[in-house]
Amino acid sequence: MKKLLLICAALLMMVNAKAQFPMMGGGNAAPKVTGRVSATILDSVSKQPVEYATVSLVNAKTAKAVNGGLTDAKGKVSIQNIAPGEYKMIVGFIGYATKTIAVKTTPEKPDNNLGNLFLAGNSSTLKEVTIEGKKNVVENKIDRMVYNAEADATNAGGDATDVMRKVPMLSVDINGNVQLRGSAVRVLINGKPSGTMANSVADALKMIPAEQIKSVEVITNPSAKYDAEGSGGIINIITKKSNAEGVSGSVNASAGTRQNNGSLNLTAKSGRFSANTALGGFLAYPQETKTAFLNKISVGDILQNGMSDWKREGFNGSLGLDYDFNAYNNLSTNAKYNTFYNGGSSGSNIFANGIPTGNIVGNSDMSNGNLDWNLDYRRTSKKQGEEFSVAGQLTLGRNNNEFVNDERTAAGAPISYDESNNIGKNREYTLQTDYIYPFSKTIIFEAGAKGILRNIKSEFSQDSERDFDYDQNVGAAYSTIAFNLTDKIKFKGGVRGEYTEISFVDVNGNLNKNDYFNLFPNAILSQAINPTSTLKLAYNKRVQRPSLAYLNPFLNRTNPYSLMQGNPDLNPELSHNVELGYSTFIKGSMINASLFYRNTRNVIESINQKYTENGSTGKILTTYANVGTTQSFGANLFASYNPTPKWTLMTNLGVNTYEIRKTANALGGMNEGTYLNYNLFLRSATAFKGGWNLELYGVVNSPRYTYQSKTDPMFFYGGAVKKDIMKKQASIGLNMLNPFNRDLHIKTVTQSDDTYQTTNIYYPLRQISLNFSYKFGKLKFTEKKKIKNDDMKQDQQQGGGMGGMGQGK
Repeated sequence: MKKLLLICAALLMMVNAKAQFPMMGGGNAAPKVTGRVSATILDSVSKQPVEYATVSLVNAKTAKAVNGGLTDAKGKVSIQNIAPGEYKMIVGFIGYATKTIAVKTTPEKPDNNLGNLFLAGNSSTLKEVTIEGKKNVVENKIDRMVYNAEADATNAGGDATDVMRKVPMLSVDINGNVQLRGSAVRVLINGKPSGTMANSVADALKMIPAEQIKSVEVITNPSAKYDAEGSGGIINIITKKSNAEGVSGSVNASAGTRQNNGSLNLTAKSGRFSANTALGGFLAYPQETKTAFLNKISVGDILQNGMSDWKREGFNGSLGLDYDFNAYNNLSTNAKYNTFYNGGSSGSNIFANGIPTGNIVGNSDMSNGNLDWNLDYRRTSKKQGEEFSVAGQLTLGRNNNEFVNDERTAAGAPISYDESNNIGKNREYTLQTDYIYPFSKTIIFEAGAKGILRNIKSEFSQDSERDFDYDQNVGAAYSTIAFNLTDKIKFKGGVRGEYTEISFVDVNGNLNKNDYFNLFPNAILSQAINPTSTLKLAYNKRVQRPSLAYLNPFLNRTNPYSLMQGNPDLNPELSHNVELGYSTFIKGSMINASLFYRNTRNVIESINQKYTENGSTGKILTTYANVGTTQSFGANLFASYNPTPKWTLMTNLGVNTYEIRKTANALGGMNEGTYLNYNLFLRSATAFKGGWNLELYGVVNSPRYTYQSKTDPMFFYGGAVKKDIMKKQASIGLNMLNPFNRDLHIKTVTQSDDTYQTTNIYYPLRQISLNFSYKFGKLKFTEKKKIKNDDMKQDQQQGGGMGGMGQGK
């Protein structure tokens, strides 16, 4: 506790010291006058707008890039926040010669509209223009890969899950769970956690319309500035916001055979003040899911053949306010609320050693609501790149899990009746401060501190059980530095210290404590081989703390023969990661290849064991344990090729090994050798005349292994066709997923020393939907820096989160 208080005291002193920060920026100097440079890019022959052309603004004296953007459907681009001076505007697109225009703005006339600019076709410059064009679809930076979703015309009508399938290095299973190189990953929205993500990443992604997403950042080697959580890395979803004067927004709707979505985004800006709101919701129709569970233990076999009829529905809303006091001081706040429901009825016939014994009729209801509220202050100075910020965040969550099971004989006589209710509550307070100081154009120093105070409660309805009360406090401080070793070699590295204090009262009323301190170093070396190719070597150390889905001791009897329960005695995972990466742009192609090695100890996985209750031994308990140490070697290849300017072929291939060395006291498992996991994504996207777009894709996932289980391989496919209407202000489209197969068969075998279990789920996957999207007003998107709490391991195999541990279909 003393260490935590010292870290928090250091944080507060840093905040107090920075109260004098205005002196570092030139005191009360007058705010900078800034303006905007705009233009309309047209084809020199057809005089038609050139959409998605790359526009860069470069300082004429220093040749340093200042800002840039992409042209919209009308060929228009507007580059904001430009200080008075002389610049060069560079315009490029696939199949056109690069065009350079001299631009000048003054304090008296900060805005400069260049009018119509014409691009001429020139095959001899295709290589150079292609390089610029592809960087706007997928950008490779020193510590992350960026997929610009807004530059992909085929994203309309889908949700965040559809977008994730197109992101380099990611794999998405049929339920929407995301992995990065075969490992769990932390998902942030605008750099901060979401209460809905804490419950179920898959369900949260389904609630985000694709049209709301500006870009997706894949951070395989997070710097010390980020929380050390996430063994696989971090995914940061940046949503769209507008900084254009006036009112702008979009409306999106989708109606289909299985799921319906709707969303509204609205931004209003006047002078220094802007407001942004977003509303969205979805409804997934109840559809029958066939299930078969077979449990084999020493007393015999229990077979359950049944069916569930569940539905999902959710709503999200947010309101953000932003105010610039002057050119140096900004205050912003945002509140976001999410609610989600998953549940329905189920029934199964029971067979003991092949003899029918009865049936079970059940009903489950799982719901959660989460509120995230943050307040951020940011100050810059006359020194370009210098920035100080303070951010606070409050997260409140409530999760409810109810179930009823009525088991009877074949003749209808009662055997057992069970019902229970579990309420989970989460309260989290966060305060952080960050400071960036550029010693020069090539040397940048960062430092900061952060404190997180968490309290999680799980309240049981059974009188015989006590509530579970869990406190987790984290104090952290970090520093990083980035500089150029040579003209072509860049370095970025740092270290983060995190002190974690855990205390909880278990179901027996006993007080348990666990405190630990870790240092997390990271370093990245990046070398430019030539103007189009980069080589990167990186190392980092990460931690994965278990969230409540893993810790909650609530005994979930939704399936009375296959129970589930968390383990509050889990230790965090610790991993070391090394990566060697290469990326290049070659004649209309982009290639990003990497090799990596990961070593993780205290690996947390689900395990099965025999469970005895009231003298009955025909049951299996699924819980969690630190099963041992794993090492994984792997490779990832992302490639994109444009046979023509409007046709894109894309593939994403990931391969990694799975090998575990179990702890001495771990239960036995079926997979103690070395196994190979792989995933493959193939995509073709084509734009045609008249505003038509066609997309086809397929996903292949290999068998998935854990210490005790194996899930069979799966394959699914889909396509979409979209038509721009209303002068490209709107679009209408048709999306299909597995149109020729209603169900996806998912088979999993789990084996321990004393149990054997098979599950066969026939998941209703087929979806055909009609989509409509409409944009109004001026649309230019920016992002704001937000607080990040990327430090809790999530259970990606099931819904459940804060209070319940139930499974959703």
